[in-house]
Amino acid sequence: MARNDAHAHGPSTLTVKGRDIRLRTIGFVVLAAVAIWFIAANTGSVTVTLWVSDVTLPMWGILTVTLLVGVLLGLIIAWRRDRRARR
Repeated sequence: MARNDAHAHGPSTLTVKGRDIRLRTIGFVVLAAVAIWFIAANTGSVTVTLWVSDVTLPMWGILTVTLLVGVLLGLIIAWRRDRRARR
């Protein structure tokens, strides 16, 4: 009975093969798989205009860099929020 009470106030989880898995983890894995599939499906070359010059690159490279920049910005924002919350 105490275990159910503790789970009622904790993060949302699903039990898979006897292990509790957080719904946030499942969502992250699904989004990561969709992002990787989308990047892999876009293999054509595109021209990107950087302020002064035009660069032709494969679309998967541009999408990968965009994804990595987004992840990095998300980590920086989460780190700053955590730091502010501790004050």
